[in-house]
Amino acid sequence: MLSGQNENCWTLGKELGVRPELLYDWRRRYLSGGAKALRAMGRPFNSERACEPGSVASLPGTIGEDQRRIEELERKIGRQQMELDFFRAALRHVREARLKKGEPGGTGSSR
Repeated sequence: MLSGQNENCWTLGKELGVRPELLYDWRRRYLSGGAKALRAMGRPFNSERACEPGSVASLPGTIGEDQRRIEELERKIGRQQMELDFFRAALRHVREARLKKGEPGGTGSSR
């Protein structure tokens, strides 16, 4: 391999927390047999079981857990937006009521 490729594998391995030797092995397997050669020996991937409790996808930091966290945060943002809209409308209502009564807080005279 070229020295630039060695450096790239070392850098990528460090970034991902993977030994560079493993990256070289994956590359060799991919070049010899394509994506199918990267499939692990053993049981085939079952998408229906991927997000069951105890599966890899349900572990913290995995796509399944991350997706659930994103959905939870989007719901929270939605609730907060509804609260903001409510309080803005309430504040507008209070301001309009004060202006009609001439209470302090309204606009002053232009004279």
